Amino acid sequence: MLTITDFLKMKHNNEKITMITAYDYPSAKQVEEASVDCILVGDSLGNTVLGYSSTTQVTLDDMIHHAKAVRRGAKNTFVAVDMPFMSYHASLEDSIKNATKLFQETDAQAIKIEGATEETLTLTKRLTDGGIPIIGHLGLTPQTVNVLGGFRVQGKDEADSKKILEDAKRFESSGAAAIVLECIPKELGKLVTETINIPTIGIGAGADCDGQVLVYHDILQYGVERLPKFVKTYANLNLYGTQAIANYVEDVKNNNFPLEEHTYKIKNMGILPKV
Repeated sequence: MLTITDFLKMKHNNEKITMITAYDYPSAKQVEEASVDCILVGDSLGNTVLGYSSTTQVTLDDMIHHAKAVRRGAKNTFVAVDMPFMSYHASLEDSIKNATKLFQETDAQAIKIEGATEETLTLTKRLTDGGIPIIGHLGLTPQTVNVLGGFRVQGKDEADSKKILEDAKRFESSGAAAIVLECIPKELGKLVTETINIPTIGIGAGADCDGQVLVYHDILQYGVERLPKFVKTYANLNLYGTQAIANYVEDVKNNNFPLEEHTYKIKNMGILPKV
């Protein structure tokens, strides 16, 4: 299993880091078998697998439930877990308790926190000092999308790009082990990556980040219809899966399933009860 130190070495050796967001046992198992460096159990599970309208409906218990399943499927892969909406914006003491519960019960190697506010930076330092690695998240932060005014590219003007760069430095100074950069111009992604000494993981932030992350369901186009511009799909399980299920329905309706090879038999018919 890779470690935070390994990811730091990969940055300085210009070796790209691969991360996939997964939410359950079978997807985590596939991701590990494909030799992905890191799994992120993202709160995007609210939209992707729970059918919520936004990530703000995801609870701490949701995250723990799914992260435990991921760990069972990927025992030898670095796993990071999102802290869900408002689980780290109460008192510092409550935020630490929530982070500790999430970290301990999921057997994760890191926790991800959105936004570089004074609260999150203080929490990052406290948790890091206590032994919990923190991954920051800047740019488009889905938990605060209502404040940001929707899902749109961040850092497009001088003031916003400067703030993202400064926030990245502040995250690093607070002890963050890495930073996810989401939906920002590629030039800003490159600048942040070259400025800070911890790895950057991009999602819609250009090819110059130290690594890339995409969602399992987006890569395979599984249960999702509309995909962001930054997603590249490598299969279409919506098409293949629906067709396979339709074939099953047709076989059953036409008495073509089950066949003899799918059926168990009794060698001695005399053992059957008489009606």
